[in-house]
Amino acid sequence: MSKKLSSLEELAKIQFENLAPDREELNTPETEFVPQKLEAHFSNKGRAGKVVTVIKGFEGDIQTLKSLAKKLKNAVGVGGTVKNGEIIIQGNYRDKLMAILQEMGHQVKRVGG
Repeated sequence: MSKKLSSLEELAKIQFENLAPDREELNTPETEFVPQKLEAHFSNKGRAGKVVTVIKGFEGDIQTLKSLAKKLKNAVGVGGTVKNGEIIIQGNYRDKLMAILQEMGHQVKRVGG
């Protein structure tokens, strides 16, 4: 690069090569979820009194389950994990998660408390 940049507009015009393409350019559609019958549980057993919401009953591959878990965690803004085919979300967000899952087309049953 022989020319010195004097403004941000000039910097914005630079074409960089060998960068990862945007998601839209990859033409990879987002994972579509097949409507399923799920259960939303409320639990604090074995977690030192910490409250979690557990989504059970998902049938499908692990990548789809992880994708669904990520979507749910982002929707409520908390952490969580996927273990033994269950989605574990930190905190008592059962009603909010049930509403999100129902909007996605899943049938959700409230279990416990």
